[in-house]
Amino acid sequence: MKLYLAGPDVFRPDAARWAASARALCAAAGHLALLPLEQEAATPAAIYAGNLRLITEADCVIANLNPFRGAEPDSGTCVEIGYALALGKRVVGYADDLRPLRDRLQAASGDLGCRDAAGWTVEDFGLPLNLMLAVPLRLAQGGLEAALGLLAERAV
Repeated sequence: MKLYLAGPDVFRPDAARWAASARALCAAAGHLALLPLEQEAATPAAIYAGNLRLITEADCVIANLNPFRGAEPDSGTCVEIGYALALGKRVVGYADDLRPLRDRLQAASGDLGCRDAAGWTVEDFGLPLNLMLAVPLRLAQGGLEAALGLLAERAV
């Protein structure tokens, strides 16, 4: 299968080394990795269009859902997931920590329900991510290898 690898990994200081490793992991599992990092696009509009093209070409999206610059997954990754789901693509997500969101945020429960440190309501469904991600995606705890393993299980 062609797998689009979504996530903030393009921003890593070792992005090229990560991409080579990710490509090798996918190949070892019998898949072709489609990486947004490998495009020659240089403008924001061209990068956006190129990423959508790669998602359209992909059979499946594997998304890194680890917190990025805060407590939630990368916003660009969430857009890519939504696009893939709208196309009817299978999406597998992974994160290092899949404890319920309320536990990861150390939200306090009280008369007003579950709230974060700023007083905002935290979904208290026992899900590891916002329900708009946790419900439609298959989730693997760990890294890309764990997601590839989950993808293999589901293929059987």
